[in-house]
Amino acid sequence: MTEYLRTGDAGYDTARTVWNAMIDRRPAVIARCTSTAEVAEAVRFGRTAGLEIAVRCGGHNIAGLAVPDGGLMIDLTPMSEVRVDPALRRAWVQGGALLGELDKAAQEYGLATTAGNVSHTGVGGLTLGGGMGWLARRFGLSCDNVISYEVVTADGAVVRASADENAELFWGLRGGGGNFGIVTSFEFQLHEIGTRALIVELSYPMSAGFDVLRGWRELNVTAPREATFTANITGDSLTVGYVWVGEGGEELLPAFRALGPVTGEMVEETTYLTLQTRDDNVQGHRFRRYWKGHYFKTLPDEAIRALLDNPGVGASLQAYGGAIADVPDDAAAFSHRDTQFEFVTATRWEDPAEDATRIATLRGYAAALAPYANGAYVNTLNDDPIQRAFPPAKLERLVALKTAYDPANVFHLNQNIRPAGLRDETGAA
Repeated sequence: MTEYLRTGDAGYDTARTVWNAMIDRRPAVIARCTSTAEVAEAVRFGRTAGLEIAVRCGGHNIAGLAVPDGGLMIDLTPMSEVRVDPALRRAWVQGGALLGELDKAAQEYGLATTAGNVSHTGVGGLTLGGGMGWLARRFGLSCDNVISYEVVTADGAVVRASADENAELFWGLRGGGGNFGIVTSFEFQLHEIGTRALIVELSYPMSAGFDVLRGWRELNVTAPREATFTANITGDSLTVGYVWVGEGGEELLPAFRALGPVTGEMVEETTYLTLQTRDDNVQGHRFRRYWKGHYFKTLPDEAIRALLDNPGVGASLQAYGGAIADVPDDAAAFSHRDTQFEFVTATRWEDPAEDATRIATLRGYAAALAPYANGAYVNTLNDDPIQRAFPPAKLERLVALKTAYDPANVFHLNQNIRPAGLRDETGAA
């Protein structure tokens, strides 16, 4: 039975707290749903009451869009069941489950599907935006591995979307974000990967950074699909390496060691489950956060120089390609499949007095790299226009889908695609 929380109720403050501590909004009502029927009921209640509706799962959206000030938060976190059929290699995942719950259930059988890199991220938000992870170069994005969705629409109806049922909605849910409804269940294809992973990180002096990153870029061209190349820059620190899921991977080490003078080396054989929790931060919800992202189709020398001109904030690159690029661009809403590297710059702090300086520094760094970018990942957008995530033709198709399923833009607390009747005077989505 749905639990409705209001200011002063036990559990209200915990339910409204999300990963970015800059977000301190107070919903009028929090509906903690335990079934698809309850989610549908909550949508109808919110619309009848005239409340702005938001949906909460993992709460990792940087803009805190899950928390409506004075509105209705539909909290899916009680809906966290994961069921695995190892013979079919399928997983059925409720809309409130976290990545760690999916990983644990699938790894009991040596199976997995593409998931993100932090186990307390919500399956729903990650997958609806596309879903990048360590398995994507082998098996495609999270959304590429969804067989079907169960969706509560803006009018409170429940529909199923798959390749042969509500196929256009299925297309839009594969990368279009939370614009078209509330997904209460995902059916995923799983893959046999075993339980082993290899993490390699080599550090180099910044004086050698340009040559190292150029060499790393060239090595990536012929990298096996089991390997996902990574690079991290913070101030005077440069680390490059790769993550390899499955047996093997050590054969790439000599080429990495030859990139430049190695000042530090970490080669760790671990389990896939440990890999998936490695970037977790149990105290993460206390930090104020801001980030910006870009997609790079190429990484020219000029972009490498701009990357290395780092103002002391965190910057990372992660390789795309492989199975991500195998999927035709028009097969799903997710765009920019010819991306070679995803760039994210992020910062975190605790003192609110630092907000303006921290954000301005990060924006300046991202702006210096913008000339080399070709779009962005919808899940890294915060104060960016939605046009960065989708090219014009695809955005028009998404607008038509939004107009069909949510003409009043009930679900607008997301990376919003506005329906046709509500587009602004410039025609922007």
